[in-house]
Amino acid sequence: MKALKNKILEEGNVLSDNVLKVDSFLNHQIDPQLMREVGAEFASRFKDTGVTKILTLESSGIAPAVMAGLILDVPVVFARKRKSLTLSNDLYTASVHSYTKNETNDISVSIDYLNSDDIVLIIDDFLANGQALLGLLRIVEQSKAATAGAGIVIEKGFQPGGKLIRESGIRVESLAIISSLTNGKVEFLEEVLI
Repeated sequence: MKALKNKILEEGNVLSDNVLKVDSFLNHQIDPQLMREVGAEFASRFKDTGVTKILTLESSGIAPAVMAGLILDVPVVFARKRKSLTLSNDLYTASVHSYTKNETNDISVSIDYLNSDDIVLIIDDFLANGQALLGLLRIVEQSKAATAGAGIVIEKGFQPGGKLIRESGIRVESLAIISSLTNGKVEFLEEVLI
């Protein structure tokens, strides 16, 4: 997706060979026009899969997921990282380790919002080591729903997550795949080779 790649090149900040900061348009401040394009692209790629729900993880996956949900006309469910008074019983849960934050969180979704009749599209902001996506897949599995696939805004193709998820048979559609962040320079991979 050209607009996304241009935004990454213009506003992304390479913090190390493994970390790309995109706070100005995705992870802190949101560029709604770009997110609308991202949502439209996900909707286009998954329109024929029968999606009935979109699942994401709070908080950076919510904007692209809502935009895709708007176009596909399906509800968006987000897994919560923290317990709340209103989300305490009858939950699907999974543990997810965040490399960037160096912490493990239990993520949760109420059983009221996913069930065996659903076809779930997972959308997330980043795919690196695959831990967040694996956690979301475990939640879908617990609900006995079907998985349409995963839409990823930015994939770090040089880390093992994408390969791991694809080899497990899950369809992954990434809008920008980064092949390297070496020497502070973002380089994109044009195709995923497996």
